[in-house]
Amino acid sequence: MNQDLRPRQRSQLRRAAGTAFYTAKRYVQWYTGGYRFAREQSADELPWRAASHHTPLLRKLKDVDMQYQYNKIINLRLACARLDGLLLKPGQTFSYWKCIGNPARRKGYVDGMVLYCGTFGPGVGGGLCQLSNLIYWMTLHTPLTVTERYRHSYDVFPDANRTQPFGSGATCVYPYRDLMVRNDTPDTWQLRVKVGDRDLEGEWRCTAAPRVEYEIVEREHRFAREYWGGFSRHNQLWRQCRDLTTGQQWEEYITENHALTMYAPFLDRAKQ
Repeated sequence: MNQDLRPRQRSQLRRAAGTAFYTAKRYVQWYTGGYRFAREQSADELPWRAASHHTPLLRKLKDVDMQYQYNKIINLRLACARLDGLLLKPGQTFSYWKCIGNPARRKGYVDGMVLYCGTFGPGVGGGLCQLSNLIYWMTLHTPLTVTERYRHSYDVFPDANRTQPFGSGATCVYPYRDLMVRNDTPDTWQLRVKVGDRDLEGEWRCTAAPRVEYEIVEREHRFAREYWGGFSRHNQLWRQCRDLTTGQQWEEYITENHALTMYAPFLDRAKQ
């Protein structure tokens, strides 16, 4: 499906009004939406590891001050402390921002790199998208249900040692762009996240052994020249599933991604 991805210029007043509206809408949803939110954390590890992943803490990015990445590590440590050991019981929902709270300076958060409308710059709490990306990717390898996730609207940097398909992350903006995961299984799940020596590390653990094996695959990937002059990137994500007991196999559609690229993709690919 073709989408009009042209950037839209909005006034500061329009942006402020939109932020206030969606923030208020989020708080109403949290407190009157009838959710059973996961709150309890436990230091005792559940017995079965269902999914795990890790991503490097430091990456050299063009025109980005490395200090923002060092600051990102401070922000990630604070956020991980609010999430590590979280128990997601049957029928409960995990909300990324409801667990972490507002990443404010008074809580110790510092300026990290923030992506906004195709550009980047410093912002308090910057870098926490790395954690939401990690959790989303791990969740795709479990039977947990992602009920809310937002794709990145811009592809800011060309691929450099990418190990995951394009569009496999989850952007986050407090509080209105959230990542929410519901446990529709009969088992209790536990989220483990920590800042390691070199990587951000995570696991989903469970009270029961994994019953299904998952592999995420990309389809219909393409770059396109838009009629108004920009470039865009598109793909679909699917997951291939295999029952570990019976060997039965099937596929499930996950999502479709569309983003503006902030680089000339055809030129970059020609250089490779």
